[in-house]
Amino acid sequence: MTTESLTKPAAHPVSASSAEWWRGAVIYQVYPRSYADSNDDGVGDLPGITARLEHIASLGVDAIWLSPFFASPMKDFGYDVADYRDVDPIFGTLADFDALIDKAHRLGVKIIIDLVFSHTSDEHAWFAEGRESRDNPYADWYVWADAKPDGSPPSNWQSVFGGPAWTWDARRGQYYMHNFLASQPQLNLHNPKVQEALLDITRFWLERGVDGFRFDAINFSMHDPALRDNPPLPPGGKRTRPFDFQDKVFNQGHPDIPKFLSRLRALTDQYEGRFSVAEIGGDRADEEMKLFTAGEDRLNSAYSFLYLYADELKDELVRGGASAWPGVDGEGWPSWTFSNHDAPRAVSRWARGRDRKAFAEMALLLLMTLRGNVFVYQGEELGLPQAHVPFERLVDPEAIANWPQTLGRDGARTPMPWTAGAVNAGFSTVEPWLPVDRAHLPLSVDAQEADPASTLHAARRLIGLRGRWPALRTGGMHLIDTNTPLLVFERGEGEAALLCVFNIGFEAVAWDLPDGWTVVDSVNLGAPGFVPPLGGLLAKRGAA
Repeated sequence: MTTESLTKPAAHPVSASSAEWWRGAVIYQVYPRSYADSNDDGVGDLPGITARLEHIASLGVDAIWLSPFFASPMKDFGYDVADYRDVDPIFGTLADFDALIDKAHRLGVKIIIDLVFSHTSDEHAWFAEGRESRDNPYADWYVWADAKPDGSPPSNWQSVFGGPAWTWDARRGQYYMHNFLASQPQLNLHNPKVQEALLDITRFWLERGVDGFRFDAINFSMHDPALRDNPPLPPGGKRTRPFDFQDKVFNQGHPDIPKFLSRLRALTDQYEGRFSVAEIGGDRADEEMKLFTAGEDRLNSAYSFLYLYADELKDELVRGGASAWPGVDGEGWPSWTFSNHDAPRAVSRWARGRDRKAFAEMALLLLMTLRGNVFVYQGEELGLPQAHVPFERLVDPEAIANWPQTLGRDGARTPMPWTAGAVNAGFSTVEPWLPVDRAHLPLSVDAQEADPASTLHAARRLIGLRGRWPALRTGGMHLIDTNTPLLVFERGEGEAALLCVFNIGFEAVAWDLPDGWTVVDSVNLGAPGFVPPLGGLLAKRGAA
């Protein structure tokens, strides 16, 4: 840990119109490695993000979520943390982070950071000491277990990235657990000392002025201490890894996780207007999202994978998400996204031969009309498709292990295209860590700024709807059956309600706006009396 990281600055003052600014907010995700490279080493960094904050602020978003920038050996590109209290040198310094948050706050944009509390890097000091013996101060800060009598791992648990979730360590003569890479040992959150250490890390960043946290893979944060084997899943479904064959009831989702989340919530509530969101994927995502956000003493929201791995955008998908979160008393608050750094971009998954620009704009309008918080991944405002990354340039361990069965994550992580005619699209003057796809050049920020009909200009307008219409931020969502293929729902109640209509199919649908309603915004509409494929509209009661 550096001397700088031991210095705790005073909390930055942030003006907020409400302690619940986050409810219904639009949050823009930045993947720091790929946003902007300020020092020409081919990797994006914090000063690069700071230099581009005006672009983000111009979108009208409420906050930025920064993927991890902590000290790390980067075997999983920052999700393997070696020091939670310091910035990795490839991204800059703590002073650079302070400059970023200061400028963001001056621009009226809040900052949310990504805390990874289910595991660390094997280069973290806690693990380095803990693996030396079974009786040192950190001996039980991670999940260690003896081999079975035949030398095999303690349980049948499988890792997300393939292979057993256990690796033998000769120094201790035991196995250690890892739900992800072998270089990402599992923290033992059943240990009160580990919980206290993680709470202190959270406090460190709260004092530094952050406005909230995304807690990565938090449903993986506690295991079954009895190390019982997971049962198999019934046959069927897409299976590309051993992990996909098991019902993960014992290596994640332990009943004590909500107790730890309550401790996190109690801490963040000591700082006005702070926000917390859980990342939750897996077979029990809906159940765990609700469990981790229920009442007033758990996290504020949960981040769903409902759309991220869906091969198609269907009415049933949207209806299912809405039905799962009806807004009953005691229910938490959902967060939704169509793309992020872990999933192929939505335009490539869902357009299915249709016009990509039209699809991108329809998807943005749909996202802005969902009930809950919405996350926009960098490049979605440009309508970027999944980039092509040749096999020899892949760096993501999951993409390499599963090639060519999946699109992988690298294609969603390529550099932001800023300037079409510049070297590497203005991201860096040297070859970037991932290549710039030439298909992204016509979609660059400068090209779209010059075109009033671009997706970028549409994105600003559509994101702005959340500021104009309170029903979109906090109103209820009521599905309507029209006996047509259209997806139709209302947001809000009574005279303040808004009507949302989408044709996410492939054929035009005959439909007229009901009497008493006026269109306030739309995408891809044509002649009256029909909603064309990828058409969408937002209407209000009364005259224009």
